[in-house]
Amino acid sequence: MQSPRDLLGDLWTSVGGDAAALARVRLTGDEPQLPSSFRVDAAAQVSIAASGLAAAEIWAMRSGQMQDVAVDIRHAAIECRSERYLRRDGEPPPPMWDPIAGVYQVKGGRYVRLHTNFPHHRDAVCAVLSCEATREAVQAALLEWDGEAFETAAYALGGVVALMRSRDEWRVLPQAAALDQLPLVEISRIGDAAPKPWPAGDRPLSGLRVLDLSRVIAGPVAGRTLAAHGADVMLVSSPKLPSIPWLVIDTGRGKLSSFADLTTPEGHAALRELLTEADIFSQGYRPRSLATLGFSPEEAAKLNPGIVYVSLSAYGRLGPWAERRGFDSLVQCATGFNHAEGQAAGVSGPKELPMQILDHATGYLMAFGAMIAKARQAREGGSWHVQVSLARTGRWLWDMGRLADGLATPDINPAAAAPYLADMPSGFGTLTAVRHAAQLSATPAFWARPAVPLGTDPARWPRH
Repeated sequence: MQSPRDLLGDLWTSVGGDAAALARVRLTGDEPQLPSSFRVDAAAQVSIAASGLAAAEIWAMRSGQMQDVAVDIRHAAIECRSERYLRRDGEPPPPMWDPIAGVYQVKGGRYVRLHTNFPHHRDAVCAVLSCEATREAVQAALLEWDGEAFETAAYALGGVVALMRSRDEWRVLPQAAALDQLPLVEISRIGDAAPKPWPAGDRPLSGLRVLDLSRVIAGPVAGRTLAAHGADVMLVSSPKLPSIPWLVIDTGRGKLSSFADLTTPEGHAALRELLTEADIFSQGYRPRSLATLGFSPEEAAKLNPGIVYVSLSAYGRLGPWAERRGFDSLVQCATGFNHAEGQAAGVSGPKELPMQILDHATGYLMAFGAMIAKARQAREGGSWHVQVSLARTGRWLWDMGRLADGLATPDINPAAAAPYLADMPSGFGTLTAVRHAAQLSATPAFWARPAVPLGTDPARWPRH
């Protein structure tokens, strides 16, 4: 198996990073830190280290000053489930899952997983099953269904579910073959533009403006990471869209937050105005959904030549599932992780990974790709498109290899996590939250803005 340092080297050089920069990275700690047969801790450490090194390289471009980057593997593992350790005025998080979310049996002894945290997703499941929104009613109805038929029917009505597949079952699907054609972090030039000079500032991303159109975990983590290195990050959400409040607090650290309903002329105009002055546009909507509203990568590059556009998808941009909605828990289920972890644990049904690592690692890879593309823009000009997916990150994690006794590792409890937490004010009360795991020697990562409720700020960039 490759060491975390080797994994980082491969990732860094895959996007054209200078191999000499790797000498300035120190990775500490040993695997495993969390109970899993998969190398979830390595994925956490490497993805965070890559984003930290990209920030350090941008600072070297801007200032001529080199610096060291250090990432401890325990700190990285804790940050990749930061929502678990968050406390608001000392209070732990409420239950994060909808009452009917989770695992159910279908015909033939197989399993499906439902993601129903958003009301319209829950309603779609209940419409397909013609049942009430209770666990008992859902389970009774699902026993009448073939798992793949239910998965297809639920997606057709706008639901988000997954049939639990073994790795072999996933690998024979056309979607797995499509995913094999994609790099972990895909960076492509989508237009011509002059290089943009770096703005003044004393942090790697000072003066850079990032539009964050994402929800739940991966995309918001990317925005939180860019904010940790000094970017002005504007989270744009619609007042009509549901959210998961605890995740809004955890991933909102460092961000401005405004409302813009893109289905209205006013909201559409507000986003266009923000986009014309942005440096990075990061979005986690279903592939092509923003294109129908006039905000495709190509349209963004016309509106603002030199933009770095970052796209997150569940299953990748190619293949029959390219437009399929998805969340970490469902991608784990569909691509073989839950089945394999269950087998390793000796249980008959699915077993989740100990954190939503596909979400968190993909978030850091989004931030990494955004910074690499921004550095290219500053050197050679152009508009750029960065593309990542939860399923491709899963393929990366799977290819790292397995840990024979990983599930015997004790979990990290709140007391063990305490050294990696800090208290900070917010628009929600005093937060106790995980500090950023990438330690930069010259420009320490921190969040200059507190987390605030959605829609707190006007939809315009602050003037420095």
